[in-house]
Amino acid sequence: MNLYFKMKDFTQIPQDRILYKDDYFFIIEDIFPVSPGHLLIITNTVREDYFALTQEEQQALPKAIKAAKLIVLTKYNPDGFNIGMNCGATAGQTVFHFHCHLIPRYDGDMENPRGGVRHVIPSKGNY
Repeated sequence: MNLYFKMKDFTQIPQDRILYKDDYFFIIEDIFPVSPGHLLIITNTVREDYFALTQEEQQALPKAIKAAKLIVLTKYNPDGFNIGMNCGATAGQTVFHFHCHLIPRYDGDMENPRGGVRHVIPSKGNY
């Protein structure tokens, strides 16, 4: 079984997988990418989810998201991005260590992208 399936947090990520690190976050490639360039922005300190972040971490998150975007743009040419966080098991969270997904999107990667993240609940993305 893959090491990442057994992890309850991201403290065991090998240092050579880290693409960026600052005082609050580090960035890695997702090992199960939704699309080419899919990255995870993860807190250096284990926090359960977005709502458990300190005020300083919440304020620093946009800078880390921008850093992740720049990493993607050095290698890929996406047409858009989804930014997502799963908070709680009911929302699909499986690793209870804060991480934010930056998912590059490409023209034609799905038939009708309208509704974006609303598609997490089937049929709710169509309006």
